[in-house]
Amino acid sequence: MKSSLTEGVAPEQLPVAHEHQNERDDGKQDGKLSLFRLLLKDRFATVSALILVFVGLTALVGPALMGDLATKQNLLFANKAPFMLAHGWEYFLGSDSLGRSMLARLVVASRTTLSVALPAVAVALFVGSLWGVWAGYHRGWRENVSMRMADVIMSFPSLLLAVVVLYVFSPSAANIVLILALTRIPIYLRTARAESAELQSRTFVDAARTFGARPNAIIVRHVIPVVLPTLLTLATLEFCYVMLAESSLSFLGIGIQPPDVSWGLMVSQGRQYLQTAWWLSIFPGVAIVVTTIAANVLAAWLRIATDPAQRWRLALPRKRLIARIPAKEAKP
Repeated sequence: MKSSLTEGVAPEQLPVAHEHQNERDDGKQDGKLSLFRLLLKDRFATVSALILVFVGLTALVGPALMGDLATKQNLLFANKAPFMLAHGWEYFLGSDSLGRSMLARLVVASRTTLSVALPAVAVALFVGSLWGVWAGYHRGWRENVSMRMADVIMSFPSLLLAVVVLYVFSPSAANIVLILALTRIPIYLRTARAESAELQSRTFVDAARTFGARPNAIIVRHVIPVVLPTLLTLATLEFCYVMLAESSLSFLGIGIQPPDVSWGLMVSQGRQYLQTAWWLSIFPGVAIVVTTIAANVLAAWLRIATDPAQRWRLALPRKRLIARIPAKEAKP
């Protein structure tokens, strides 16, 4: 006996309804996938992650494999064109004006660039996040003082402030990390403060407060785990800015100093040879662009993947929905 809900439905429409129900069930099951499996579902995010892993491994083990090729000078091979194996694999990407291998210098420069960008982002993330969560949870004068301090720091252009500080003090990797971290702390502070202030009135926070949990315990156990995905996504984007800022400072001559080498310094040193040896500036510039684009794409994916309200977009099965038109019976 048919139920009253399906009496008025045509028989050919029932399979379609079952198919849509199965698709919704598949979406619910895919919504429980891990971040790694969700990453594999997105081609662009997967490629971006592989690029960043490759850059990280290159910066980690590459300089040890290259040895002294980055500093070894050979004037007989000065400004050799790239993509030629006649002079050996070390000169596949050409050489600079002193005959040093561009491939080896790019590998060594990757470590220098990441050793500045990663610590600066980590320090700013740690200090700004804890400060912002603390100010947003307690509110009152703590929040007002914190926001005014953030406004004072943000009132100065970060790159201009870095130029002034590095001009007064000696330009070194440690000073670059400190000044870039200081100028990026307000970004995390304001974001964490807004998220923490909104979570303060949530039911689970009120329940923890009712059961006698201390404020610091509530912040660590309940507030920070909710705010952390947003801050990690922001940190991925800030990594791009910090890396570009370091490259800009090195290009201006007040960043990384020789004999150390970074991608930005390589662009600066090769700009006077653009007409005769374009690869001296183009290759490190391409490395900066590719790494920055990969980090931006991965940050966009991470923002959706860590948001429970938007994660279903990544969990949907990638199938083409073909509209099925039921065949009509031929009339006699």
